Amino acid sequence: MLAVETSTEACSAALFIDGEVQERFEIAPREHTKLILPMIDSLMADAELKPQQLDALAFSRGPGSFTGVRISTGVIQGIALGADLPVVPVSTLAAIAHHYLKNSTVDCAYTAMDARMGEIFWGVYQKDQQGYAELVGEEAVTLAENILFPPLQGVGIGSGWGVYQQQLSSCLGEQLLAVETDHLPRASAIVDLAVMGYQKNQAVEVEKAMPVYLRDKVAKKESER
Repeated sequence: MLAVETSTEACSAALFIDGEVQERFEIAPREHTKLILPMIDSLMADAELKPQQLDALAFSRGPGSFTGVRISTGVIQGIALGADLPVVPVSTLAAIAHHYLKNSTVDCAYTAMDARMGEIFWGVYQKDQQGYAELVGEEAVTLAENILFPPLQGVGIGSGWGVYQQQLSSCLGEQLLAVETDHLPRASAIVDLAVMGYQKNQAVEVEKAMPVYLRDKVAKKESER
């Protein structure tokens, strides 16, 4: 399975073959359109694979930057149409949480991405019995002081904590064990979650592989500022 992730300033592609994951990852704001196809070509060439030999594709469906989410969606839709492959859409928030929980002894990640316009993309994830990040409740775009969360102790991760740490910390109180702001989504986490999703028959036809922005508007009118 091939996966791409371009929803933040990080750009990455990953290839899953027989339990092994190879990844190309680079932090390069506004360079994603230049980087993502060479990353894919490099992974496929090293593995001596053609797209038609893959079982499925995966992509970061959002939330994230509007342009970034469109890039990952468009790239995977193009490959899927050309090679007639099913697609597994994966949440960007889930990818951030999964990469953290997979490499941590902590069981719960309070995941927040800066959504601009005074808001965050918010999701609470708990490690399941297989070690995968599992959503608790619903993902949302919200003011930091309006977050909903379960009675679980966990670590705050993601760019939203870098901007709204005071508000988020006051909401969570003693449930917050620590804060780590520098976690970005990675294609290796996308492909991990997508393989599990594929096994659970969550792959869809390319026409149904759509982005999830969480927010309908991407800019405020002058009167709303």
